Amino acid sequence: MNIALVTGGTGGHIYPALALAKAILDRDPSHQVFFIGNSDRMEATEIPSAGYRFFGLPAKGFSGSLIAILKAIAALQKSRKMALELLKREKPDLVIGFGGYVCVPVLQAAHKLHITTMLHEQNSVVGRANKVLIPLVDAIVCDYESNLSVFPAAKTRRLGNPRTYMITQSANPQPLVERYDLDPSKPVVLFVMGSLGSASVNALMPGVLKALDEARIQAVYVTGKRHYETFKSSVPVLSHIRIVDYIDQLWAMPQVDLMVCRGGATTAAELTVLGVPSIIIPSPYVPNNHQYYNAKALFEAQASVLIEEKTASGELIVTTIKTLLNDPKRLQSMREAAKTLGKPQAAQDMVDWIETLIKP
Repeated sequence: MNIALVTGGTGGHIYPALALAKAILDRDPSHQVFFIGNSDRMEATEIPSAGYRFFGLPAKGFSGSLIAILKAIAALQKSRKMALELLKREKPDLVIGFGGYVCVPVLQAAHKLHITTMLHEQNSVVGRANKVLIPLVDAIVCDYESNLSVFPAAKTRRLGNPRTYMITQSANPQPLVERYDLDPSKPVVLFVMGSLGSASVNALMPGVLKALDEARIQAVYVTGKRHYETFKSSVPVLSHIRIVDYIDQLWAMPQVDLMVCRGGATTAAELTVLGVPSIIIPSPYVPNNHQYYNAKALFEAQASVLIEEKTASGELIVTTIKTLLNDPKRLQSMREAAKTLGKPQAAQDMVDWIETLIKP
């Protein structure tokens, strides 16, 4: 079978699509997979570097001034025409959209050509592009219970986020405590504020890390590469704290006792499959405030503590960490609650459905 994966704009859309591509080819290497995305966003480099064929379109989001919106309309029309030509040439059996405005022209073109289509929604709040495409697609996969009130039941399955397939691919024999010279008999807190880090959270962290160090609490703080040098120079050497620019999150998460993080769909899926207790500080700078609603779902399941950025303070973060680490029973309860939300077989279940949809 030949499958087109459409994704773009952010890692939250791109990495689940890459994980599904791997699961498809692991199931049967004779299958073919290619990607379509924005020609000027991160997918244009990330996907080819992963070894997949990539076709870029000039699609743009509908936001900003009237002139910007008019340009977006023109780009949409051009992208739809390009998508029609591309799909006619490549002849995919199935087109799967993972969100982002680039999905709209491609799945519209696929619908016009009578190609079977599928959507994947990673977040608890359905994205604008996916809402537009609901009437046009044949199958929809989602991750959250809340999605089921938006998508038609007859063509929707709650299978989870295929990104978690990569958990089985992440293997590093070196223990985290060994790599960072930490005490294996004491708990470890991992801070990750997204792949690029967060300037707003970084501003709170010198005081947080100093307080944790004084309390002899071990922590690994990931600044994000663009913030590393500035942040590192602003914090003195602390005995129990390690400051790094990047970490292999899937490798590190199973080895820590508590994680402080953003509420992106990928991180939320990983927290639930791995059963990691967490404090989530959702980014308020995302469409539809979806990180808040992702975090809220974990909070309501008692798998996480939710702290909104507008109320976050160094003192609150430190107090919450101390409270949780001093309550092993609650941490264990949070681990168990997180796992009840996890969908570890998401990618495999999606491949099963895909094979059914395009079975000769």
